[in-house]
Formats: sequence, C-alpha cells, structure tokens
Amino acid sequence: QVMQAVQILAGYTLGGADLLRRAMGKKNAAEMAQHRQHFVKGAKKHNQIPEAKANQVFDLLEKFAGYGFNKSHAAAYAIVAYQTAYLKGNYPVEFLSAMLTNDMGTTEKLKIVLDEAKALGVEVMPPDVNDGQAFFFPANSKLKTQNSEPPKQAIRFGLAAIKGVGEAAVQGIIEARDQGGKFTSLTDFCERVDSRTVTRKTLEALIKCGACDSFGETRAS
Repeated sequence: QVMQAVQILAGYTLGGADLLRRAMGKKNAAEMAQHRQHFVKGAKKHNQIPEAKANQVFDLLEKFAGYGFNKSHAAAYAIVAYQTAYLKGNYPVEFLSAMLTNDMGTTEKLKIVLDEAKALGVEVMPPDVNDGQAFFFPANSKLKTQNSEPPKQAIRFGLAAIKGVGEAAVQGIIEARDQGGKFTSLTDFCERVDSRTVTRKTLEALIKCGACDSFGETRAS
C-alpha cells in the first residue's frame, strides 16, 4: 500500500517504491530523508501537491513504518498459528507426521518434533522395510491395549529419513515389496531389490537403524 501510494502521488517507479519499502523496513533514517526529498519533489511535479501537504503525507507514511511491518507479519503468523494449533489439537498424529516429513533433512529440527511427539504420548515406531514408506505416516501402534480398545495411532519412521539411505533406494524397496509381497528374510530382501540402488552401504544403514528387525535376526549378526 505504501508502494502504491508513492507511485500514484509522487510518480515513483515500482523499483523506486521498493527501495522506499526496504528503507522503511530497515528503519534507515538517512535513506528515508533522501526519499522524503524525492517524494516532495515528485508530488509537486506529478500532482501539484504543495510541499507542506507532501511532507504531511510522508510523515504519515513514516509513522506507519514504525508498526506497519510488525502488524502485517503478526496478522499473517496469527493465521498460520491458529491453523497449525487446530491441526495439532485435532489431528496430532497426522500433523506430527507431516512436520517430521517436512524437517527430515535436518537432524536438529527432526529431534525437536520427535521430542514433541514423545511429550504428547505419540509413539514413533522405528523404520521397517516391510511396513515403511519413504515419508513419516500415521500407523497403528504395536503396543498392547485393553481388549475393548482400538489400537492407538502411532507414527512410522520414514525410510527416506535414514542417513545413508536415498529416496531412489527407498522407491526400489517399496516397488519390490509391492510386486512380491513382504520380505521374508535378509536373503530374500537382497535377492529382490536392485543392488544398483540398494548398495551394501544402504543395507548396513537399514540394518543398524532397525529397519530389518522384522526378519527376526539381531543387528550384530
């Protein structure tokens, strides 16, 4: 709105108006003083606005700069905060799954969301080549509940979030599983996946993180 006002009143170009916006955002007094002179001259040239009136208008713009940026950002973030609070409050497992997937490339951020899941009592199950997908997703918890109670929802760890396992390898694993059913053993797994994408290094990463525990072997063996 400030940019539009100076364009109409003082004949600013779009680029020039953006420079004013930037000076306002940084609260650069020296640059704002230069813009005042430019604004006053432009207002007189383009719209025959007297110098006193032009200065008065610029005073309003400058005053707005003191809180306008904060106000616009606060409004935008308030909407996002409300939406995410609603999702977290009503769909915590789905929300946390999406958050974990979004941050799976950054270990530090991942830990924050995993800690939050723990605090909310949401189980995060380890990755599993027989059940996992590339990304984090809601799944039924393996923890026992009372006979009358339905299984609690948990989050299955995304295979693509494992260090040393690329998305190409994960897609290859999922395709082999979709075509031939669940893997019955480590040997069966090695025979069915493409060794060009699921390399020895990838396999070691999968074993060490527990993604092959469903085969019934110890990780060391």
